[in-house]
Formats: sequence, structure tokens, C-alpha cells
Amino acid sequence: MATSTSTTTSLLPHFISLSNPPPPPQPHIKHLLPLKAIAAPQTTITKSNSHSSPSKPQWNIIQKAAAMALEAIESALTAHELDHPLPKTADPRPVKHKLPVAEKSGFHSRDVREEWSDPLFEPVAGHHFFDGDGMIHAVQFKDGSASYACRFTETQRLVQERALGRPIFPKAIGELHGHSGIARLLLFYARGLFKLVDHGQGTGVANAGLVYFNNRLLAMSEDDLPYHVRVTPNGDLKTVGRYNFNGQLKSTMIAHPKLDPVSGELFALSYDVFKKTGRSQQTSNPSSEPTMMHDFAITEKFVIVPDQQVVFKMSEMIRGGSPVVYDKNKVARFGVLDKYAEDATKMKWVEVPDCFCFHLWNAWEEPETDEIVVVGSCMTPPDSIFNECDEGLKSILSEIRLNLKTGKSTRRPIMSDEDQVNLEAGMVNRNMLGRKTRYAYLAIAEPWPKVSGFAKVDLFTGEVKKFFYGDEKYGGEPLFLPTDPNSEAEDDGYILAFVHDEKAWKSELQIVNAKTMNLEASVKLPSRVPYGFHGTFIGAKDLANQA
Repeated sequence: MATSTSTTTSLLPHFISLSNPPPPPQPHIKHLLPLKAIAAPQTTITKSNSHSSPSKPQWNIIQKAAAMALEAIESALTAHELDHPLPKTADPRPVKHKLPVAEKSGFHSRDVREEWSDPLFEPVAGHHFFDGDGMIHAVQFKDGSASYACRFTETQRLVQERALGRPIFPKAIGELHGHSGIARLLLFYARGLFKLVDHGQGTGVANAGLVYFNNRLLAMSEDDLPYHVRVTPNGDLKTVGRYNFNGQLKSTMIAHPKLDPVSGELFALSYDVFKKTGRSQQTSNPSSEPTMMHDFAITEKFVIVPDQQVVFKMSEMIRGGSPVVYDKNKVARFGVLDKYAEDATKMKWVEVPDCFCFHLWNAWEEPETDEIVVVGSCMTPPDSIFNECDEGLKSILSEIRLNLKTGKSTRRPIMSDEDQVNLEAGMVNRNMLGRKTRYAYLAIAEPWPKVSGFAKVDLFTGEVKKFFYGDEKYGGEPLFLPTDPNSEAEDDGYILAFVHDEKAWKSELQIVNAKTMNLEASVKLPSRVPYGFHGTFIGAKDLANQA
């Protein structure tokens, strides 16, 4: 799902082609990057943390005095802000081998990795579940048994806070609102002025998404560059560091890149767009205000860029509110642009009124009607997940049709009213991304914000099959793992999900047959797996070829 912060610049979709050596990246623009992928994804779940004790910073007398003064100011500022104490986060753990795999029935060995958002330290002020430090959980299947590891991703932010023994970096959603948010920012920059912290090497949490690309497992959030995490031979996790695609990426990148299953290119929205063709290409489409853009979609030929009604208005902080706001006067629209466009002159914008999709599950072309079909979950109220709105949240799986000839759009719910449930976080068969797909596998986000199960939805008929984890059991995003990438049956595979039993305080990995929707296996895990966001799959061959 979302990350602690989204791109806070004006909407500037920007496309660049890069080769070896890459041309210099273009600043201050959003970008798509098509990069040649080395291998297909497979399943693994991971976490990252450090293996050595942090060293305390060595400050001079002026720095010590400044630190004491700023801490006193911060304590006074945040004394009344922490209204919601949180449960203790999961501790990072080394690999545990030979875990029991129950109810095996034809499930073949795979590796699964998923991203969680867990604060290393208990927050001193406001906290949102998008604000936690990135943690990767990894389950590996090998020789009929399973192993599990979890580690914090060693971001520069986490490394510095661990050395200081307390949270220092502002939390983008939970803290940066109103006058106290402005004060928190000023305190943070004052600490930087006295060199008590270093924010020049990134401030992100790497807590929202994972992708395996170009022989690297990348942990991502919208507030920083991706972090390269290596899976060790025994299944543990080790953070390598920030990854900029060999100098191609100089700014933040969203946590939902799209890997084209046919071309092997990776597309991602950010401040630049890349593809390995040897030329630099860019397009820009300025908007009057920064747009909250968490996800996008691709088809065989096009990129679909949402420009919706949730925007960033820093002036709202001066008025005492959140900078993430719903602009009711803005008309949502989707931009359609050729994947390899050299400029923005051929960007086609199609208005889709009153539409906010936090996630887009797939898109494809229907040339016979000159339409692009986009499948996403339309959320109301649009800003509810950022501002803890008391209104009942609805997330309706919808089909949006963009007519490129008329410039008009239509939108309809895919499921009937009697089958309607909130569906958020999930995927289609990734071997068919950007192509016409029949099924989507999505988390049942009820009771919000918990996930009680998942649904397999027929996107053509609206038929829904639901799988629930059990009494007082909740989980995260369902991951669809194809049995055979060349299978003719789109739903030939397994659905995997981490599940936590709140009564027994135990966690497991449940493995469900995607065709029958029956539980086929489960792995009992040695520690609690907190509720998290998105995951990916990594195969044994890919792991053996890691950079």
C-alpha cells in the first residue's frame, strides 16, 4: 500500500531513455523508466536489519549544547501528541530453518518476500501506519522445508536513529501537519545545521514495495531512492545501500514500478524516466499543484498516468491542517502516452470525474473500440487514509474505460452490490501485466484497516470467490504465484499471504490454490509478522545471479 510520503512536486511525467554509459538524468521531472530486466520474478519474503552494534556519534561541545536545547524544545512540542500507543514491533531475526509446513498438497518450492512498515522506536509524536521503518520478511522453500528471516532495511534514516537511540527524522504523515508539523521540520533542519543528523544521503523508510530487477532486490518508498537488499546464501538479508540504477536516478521513485513481462523493461514514475536505448528522452506536463501519485499502469504500448484530486498543499499546514488534501474543485484525469514518446505533445488526457484510485491493478488496450481499460480500486473519501477520516471508507473495484477517440470515459463497479467489499492491495497474474486479464486477487480490507482475507474476482463477469483467514486472523497483501509461467490457465498457481492470529499471537504463511480457493499448505512462523504492504517473488536461479 502507500508509503510514508508521496512525491511532493508538480505533476511532471518525464520519460528518459538510458544506455551504458547513461546520459545525465534530468532534474525536477517525473519519469518512467523502461530498463531491461534480467530474469522473471519468483517468491521470497524478507526483512533487513544491521548485524553490528551502532556507534554513538562523537559531538563537540557546541553540538552537545545544541542537541540538548533542541531535544528540550521537541519534548515540549510533542508532550501531548502521542495519543495512540503502539504494540511492540517485531524484532529482527536471523534465519530460522526447518519450519513445519502443514497440509502439503502439491505445492512446489518457492521463495516469498514481503515488505512491512514497523517503527524501530516508539513514536514520540503522531504516527500513521505508512510511517514505519521498512522491514522485509522472507520465507524460503527448499528441499521440502521452509526457512524464515526478517530484517530492517538499513536506510540512512534508520542507521542514524539507531546510533542516536531515538527517533529524530519527522514522520511524513503522522507528524507533518499543522503548526507542530512546521515546528518539527524546523527542528529537523536545525539539527542538520549543527550536523547532528545528515539528511543529505536520503530520509526515506523503504517500507512500501519490493521488486526484483536487474539481479537486485529493491525495497522502495516514495520518499527516497530504492534500497538494494541482498539475499544471502543461507536465506538471510543484508542491505547493500541506496541504488540509483548506475547513476540514472537522482531523485525519489514511487514504490510501484511495473515490469513488462514481454519486453523485460521496468517502468517507474519518478522525477525521470528511463529505458535502455542509448538516448535520453523526456516529456513534462506541469500541473498547477503537486499531485499525490502512488501508482500508475502500463499496457503493451502505453503508460497510464493518474492526475487525481488528492493533492499536496503546504499552505494547509499554516492553517493547522494536513498538507495532503482532497481538492473537490479539481477534475480527476488519466494521461495516456506512448511508452517511448520523445515529448509530451501526444499525451492524451481523459477526464474521469470524482475518481481516486490509490492502486491500479492492471490496464490493457481494446483497439476495436479505441479504448484503454483500467482496473483499479476507487476510494471514498479520497483522503481518508491520510487524514483518519471518521466517514466509512469504501474501496470499490472498478473498470474505467478511456476512449482515446472521443476523449470521454466511463466507470462502473465490477462486482454487484450484494457482493461488494472493500478491496485494496493485491495483484493480477504478473506474467500478464499490461495485457487483458480475467482475474484479480485482492485483499478484503475489512474491518478497515485490517485485512480479514482475500477475494478472487472475475473481471469479466463480476463473480467473486472469497477466502477468509479465520476467526480473529488478519493478514496483508495476497501474492499470486504462477505454477508455470507458460501455463494457458491464467489462475494456475497459488495465493500466498502472511496471517497473524490475534488470539493466539502466532503467525503463519498460508498457501491457497488459486483455482479451487482451498488452503493447501501453511508454514508456522517463529515470531509475529506485523501487518504490512506489498511483496514479490524471487526464484532460485535469480537468487544465484544476484549482483
